[in-house]
Amino acid sequence: MSLLETFVASLDDFQPDLVVLSGLHMMEGQGRELWEMRLMEAVASISDIRKDVPIHLELASMTDKDFMNSIMQEQVLTRVRSIGLNEQELLFLSQASSGPHGDLTSWRGVPDVGQVSDILLWILETYGRSDPSSEADLTRIHFHTLAYHVLATVDNYWENQAAAVMAGARVASSQACGLKVVDVSKVELKAPLQFQSSHTEPHQKLSINPKEPVTVWHRGNVTFHLTPVLVCKQPLRTVGLGDAISAEGLVYSHLLSHQPF
Repeated sequence: MSLLETFVASLDDFQPDLVVLSGLHMMEGQGRELWEMRLMEAVASISDIRKDVPIHLELASMTDKDFMNSIMQEQVLTRVRSIGLNEQELLFLSQASSGPHGDLTSWRGVPDVGQVSDILLWILETYGRSDPSSEADLTRIHFHTLAYHVLATVDNYWENQAAAVMAGARVASSQACGLKVVDVSKVELKAPLQFQSSHTEPHQKLSINPKEPVTVWHRGNVTFHLTPVLVCKQPLRTVGLGDAISAEGLVYSHLLSHQPF
């Protein structure tokens, strides 16, 4: 029995409030036959977790489009409530499944907010529960890049998003600088001060307000919360930063328990 199966079998003993999964990218180098088999086993194990226990999946960098496609097509994304990913993983996910802006080979500098917004919306519409009649569980995406973070959530499933996205940005600054409290002399702002909500639909022109540093916009029944990151000028710790960002955001996120899944 693998570690995942052992872990799932033990859930009844300690009754978790949340399950966080990561490491799917480690299967990628094991060869197609093996990762196809293990991915099916992973889906089966995830399906054994009680529906009232939310699951967050943290993605990591991959290079095999077939493998990424399988993660989406084998219903891994549809079976988790939340995912966390960075700009490389977001673009690669869209490239693998011919999503919005999948023709981009890479981001040019700071990822364009409108393009990021398009891809996040597409994920929630294609693999999530933006349609109330969908059987998918995915309702939350925490996107993080160096300059800013975005939390995209399907309406009426989550609350406290502003605090959650700010908490992730705060830990990104403090951990990268190796400090418990952010020192403003050691950080800088790289986020765009003005941006568009989309590149494929009629869009809003949005801006960052220093007095209220979380910018909010809506597209259908999906709400986006963006906050800039105070970027460490001389980072000391970057390993595991994405995990820390997502974990901090989850601590401050409230899943509305009355919603049926």
